[in-house]
Amino acid sequence: MRMPGRWWRHKNTPQKVETYTRWSFHLFAVMEFFSVGLTSVAPLGVRLGSAAMLVVAVHAALCFVTVSRAIDWTRGRRPQPTGLMGSLGAVTAVIAVAALALAEYGPDGEEVATAAGGICGVILIFGPGIIALGVRSRRRAFGISGGFAAGTLVVTLALGAPVLTALFTSLIVLIGGVFITFTAVFSVWLLNAVYELDEARETRARLAVAEERLRFGRDLHDVMGRNLAVIALKSELAVQLAQRGRPEAVPQMVEVQRLAQESQREVRDVVRGYREADLGSELAGAQGVLAAAGIDCTVGGVPSAGLPPAVQSALGWVVREAATNVLRHGDAQRCDVRLEVMEGRVVLSVENDGVSEAGAKSGSGPSGSGLAGLRERLAKTDGTLEAGPVGRGLFRLTAEIPLPSPSTASGAPPAAVTARSVSEVTS
Repeated sequence: MRMPGRWWRHKNTPQKVETYTRWSFHLFAVMEFFSVGLTSVAPLGVRLGSAAMLVVAVHAALCFVTVSRAIDWTRGRRPQPTGLMGSLGAVTAVIAVAALALAEYGPDGEEVATAAGGICGVILIFGPGIIALGVRSRRRAFGISGGFAAGTLVVTLALGAPVLTALFTSLIVLIGGVFITFTAVFSVWLLNAVYELDEARETRARLAVAEERLRFGRDLHDVMGRNLAVIALKSELAVQLAQRGRPEAVPQMVEVQRLAQESQREVRDVVRGYREADLGSELAGAQGVLAAAGIDCTVGGVPSAGLPPAVQSALGWVVREAATNVLRHGDAQRCDVRLEVMEGRVVLSVENDGVSEAGAKSGSGPSGSGLAGLRERLAKTDGTLEAGPVGRGLFRLTAEIPLPSPSTASGAPPAAVTARSVSEVTS
């Protein structure tokens, strides 16, 4: 039983919904064969029953193939199966007429009439419902069911059945066909909605990346635009003064040198601010992004405000990478993030479900290729990173960084203040 579960876990949410929809309607075809195909052999006899079973099997096979082609057309993978749908409609009508004729003019006996009526009813209910999967217009889909019900009424009356019997039979066909058609229409709408939501989430992620790039570009433009313009003007002025042998060219070039050094410092500040990650903001952002993706994310442990800036920045990148991998790999339903401070070290753990053992071992789970970069960042603060499966379908990423002592921390606040901050965090 491990292989089907592994196959299912490797699918994302839209693929799971599509598989569920596809096999639900495939099951209708299977139910049709077993409910009226096999059960018709005994009441109709071996020869007539075998023929009826074969006819129902052909109809069920047509339904089975039509379901696959119609759903593929819904997702834009195939052209609309109009020919197949027409064949299914014609076969449905022929079998229904033959079953009604058998019930009216066939061998005498209540069992024969019941079996033939069952074949007619099930065929006329499932056939239009399957055809509705390949129809874009909802009115047309329900119109097909109504048309088969009206045809049942006309044929039943033409074969000499009583009016009440004909009305009752057509009413059953109408109710059953409309129900299956509604199920088909709703299933197609739900499948398309799930795919559209997944595409919207991917688009939102791409827009967020593009917005961040634009922000970074605007920051660089604001920093470098004015300085470069001044440098160009002063350089041009210095060239003209130097050509005339004027001593004022030297102060101008000194000013150009100062502006160039200032621009370098400002660019480094922009890049440093871009690369640093605030742990509190990253925790809140990860929780919001995962919640928007339908993943129950809980954040627990101590607050991050009392941690040193370098530690917060390193752990912020861990949270960012972990949240990204949870979204990209597997199919997580929950994610638990916990921050703890103990014995002079801070430990951040991120655990999520929805990961297969094979995927985790091969690196296609939330281990991701970004772990190498995280280990390099953590190494700058003497930190370590561990990642791997911890149970059936569970994956845990743990980052551990030693807290610098007040006496050795460069640029740290006074010892009393640092000790008090750490004690507040651990309390």
